Amino acid sequence: MVEIERISTDTIRLERILDAPVETVWRYLTEGDLRKLWFAGGAMEPCVGGAVELLFDHDNLSADDVPYPEKYAGGKGAVGRERVEVFDTPRLLAFSWDGGKEGVAEFRLFPEGQRTRLVLTHSGISGPGPMANFGGGWHSHLAVLQGVLSGEKVRDFWALHARSEAAVAGVLG
Repeated sequence: MVEIERISTDTIRLERILDAPVETVWRYLTEGDLRKLWFAGGAMEPCVGGAVELLFDHDNLSADDVPYPEKYAGGKGAVGRERVEVFDTPRLLAFSWDGGKEGVAEFRLFPEGQRTRLVLTHSGISGPGPMANFGGGWHSHLAVLQGVLSGEKVRDFWALHARSEAAVAGVLG
């Protein structure tokens, strides 16, 4: 089952239960050395208006040595320069996407004992193609985060991503 829903024409929402306390998950969202293990590395200024640098190197995301698929090969080494929209330690982080052209990604953390419920809402997405792309990407990256926190690294990120993209496209229509 894909844990994603479209909540408006330009917004998707994903939810995961993670095997770590809120403070640990917060660190994986905000600290570049930890964030690169599941998404993208890079510095983040911890304040509203602060700079977010996203360094994409998905070679870090698979346990096995898996080459980039041809359609994503140009993204290897890409750098995103974003802006912190909300920074409320340790429960709410939001930052722009593509300089705001593709909206804002918001991460809300809720304690559930020693676990955390993470709710990711990405709003302001420009259309159906980008919505499916972001949905598949976020679904895959959150699965990697879930694995990292539970000690079970994803074997092949790109195979997971392909399955996620297809499943999300079916859910989002």
